[in-house]
This record gives sequence, structure tokens and C-alpha cells, in this order.
Amino acid sequence: MSWRDHLRQVEPYVAGEQPKMRNLVKLNTNENPYGPGEKVKAAIRDFDSEVLNLYPNPDAETLRHQLAMYHGLADDQVYLGNGSDAVLAIIFLTCFNSSKKLLFPDITYSFYPVYCELYGIDYETIPLKDDFTIDIKDYMKDNGGIIFPNPNAPTGAALSKAQIEEILKHNQNSVVVIDEAYVDFGAESVMRLIDTYENLLVVHTFSKFRSLAGIRLGAAFGQKELISHLYDVKNSFNSYPIDALAQKIGEASIQDSAYIKANAQKVIATREKTCEALKALGFTMPESSANFIFVTHESVRADVLFKALRERSIIVRYFNKPRIDNYLRITIGTPEQMEVLIEALKEILSKQAEG
Repeated sequence: MSWRDHLRQVEPYVAGEQPKMRNLVKLNTNENPYGPGEKVKAAIRDFDSEVLNLYPNPDAETLRHQLAMYHGLADDQVYLGNGSDAVLAIIFLTCFNSSKKLLFPDITYSFYPVYCELYGIDYETIPLKDDFTIDIKDYMKDNGGIIFPNPNAPTGAALSKAQIEEILKHNQNSVVVIDEAYVDFGAESVMRLIDTYENLLVVHTFSKFRSLAGIRLGAAFGQKELISHLYDVKNSFNSYPIDALAQKIGEASIQDSAYIKANAQKVIATREKTCEALKALGFTMPESSANFIFVTHESVRADVLFKALRERSIIVRYFNKPRIDNYLRITIGTPEQMEVLIEALKEILSKQAEG
């Protein structure tokens, strides 16, 4: 018997590649192509480094209050963590302890099964329909919890608030988590349902809409009792998750919200224009409400396109998994980046046609 026999063995989540290439067009990890606003820049510039010898406020109370005000909630309805991944990790650990199976789609955020394996949570994946949308009737059965992104990832397809409320109405004895990482790019938030459903948790991130992937800040929203349990678990092993600088940047980001919303509208406009250009080249895709699109071509396989784009320093995301191994997920960048992508695809497809 070796000490190695007592180590936890898991297959970890694989994040999107962060390549170091010259003249890179990076469209693989759903980052916002536009930088943070002026108030964030000022907060970084004016930050008092002398406070770094002290622990930060353990619950980031000022940021928590500002985020609550922004969403029309009370402070005790907000939970903060190091990016939405850390928030989700606490949610899985806190909320999904039933002997019944956790339910989520078969095509969705690939961190969910990793958390289940790590925490020993039994789960069932529910197949999406052929058009990659969720059939809400599939979630009307006995379960130990439900989680899915809205819009879903990597498909970009979204449910309406009314559809999600039907799921909530039929599942009031288990926690339902709606992961709204991309909701601000065209989907309908369920934040207004929090006061009606005590078992609802809504998860947000500062990485996408707020252009702050580099500071690792995320949040969960729910009724007071559910949020208090998240903090109890968090405080059992990490009392100071949000560092002092991240708190200041987060506060400034709330004040920059008008600028950030304008950038989201730019992304949406670029997404729609890109979709039309890709359709003209023979691509099809589910309707996206996110800052990415999920595309397949009528005659050229996704892995071929992925490699050919990479040779041209254009990085998109390819998932070599059942049902989606002929699709590419493409982050929406600036109009200029998307023009580079379209021109590269025209060249690649032309060469493929020549044979």
C-alpha cells in the first residue's frame, strides 16, 4: 500500500487555451473584446497599496451592497466568490447533497460533471433536443437538484423566464440553479423570480459582461436562507475570498454599468452580422443569446476548420465530444476580428472546394 493509493483521483476541467502567438485573433474563451470602463481604470490607478498588509473585508460588504442595489435585492441575498466557478463549487458542495440525482443537460458547461465527481454527487444528464434546446418537460421528474446555464453553453440557446418558472413550479423541493454567465447578451434573466421561489439560485460572473475575467469575481443571488448556507460553507474553509483590489475594481465596475451595457449592445450587433456572413458561407447555427455562436458547416468538418484557422493564428473552441464534434464555438470579438475570421474562412473553404 502506497501513499498514492489514498490520493483523490479526478479528471479535471480543461479550460480554454490561452495561447501565446503573434498577431493572435483569440475567439476561444468567451472573453469580452472591450476593456473595462474608466472608473475601473481609475480604481486600479488610485488603489492604496498600503492596505495590502491587512486582510480584506471578509464578505466584501461594500461591493455586496452595491451589487444588491444594482439588482434590486437586499444585501443578504448576495453571495460573492472568486469567479463564478468558485461560486458554483460552493453551490455544489452546499446544495446538492441528496440521494437523488442532480439533473443537467448532456451538452452544457463541462465543469458540472467535474464538480459531481469531485464531491461524489450522483447525476443524470438530460439530452437536449435535436435543435440543442432544453425541453422543460424533461425536468419535471424527481431529482436532487437542477442546474443549467441560460443561455446554455456552448450552444448559446436560451429559455424564456416563463419556461424557467415552469421548471421552478414543478421542483420546489430541490435547489434550482440558473447559471446566467451570458444573460446580458440577449437572454431574459430570472433575477425577478428570486423573491417568489426560495429554492432558486442565480449565478453571475464579472468575466463576460463586465470585461473582468482577469480579477476572478462572481456572485450568486437568492433568498436569505439559501445565501446564508453558502456563506456558512465558504467560511468553513476560506474566510477571505475576495482580495482588497478585486473588491475596489468590482465596486467601480458597478458604477461603469452604462458603459458596459453599451459594449454588450456592440457585441450583440457584431454577433448578428457575423451570423449572416457565416450563413452565406454555408454555416448553420442555433440562435444565440450569448457572446458566442455554435456553428457547423454543410460540407467541411469542424476539426478541419479548427486546424486551418489555428494555422492562421485564429483560435476558436473545438469540443471532440459526442453530438457536438462537428461544431465550433466562436467567441464574438470586435468587428475587425470577426472580419479577419470571415476572410480566413472564405480562403479555407475555397481551398477545400478545390480539393
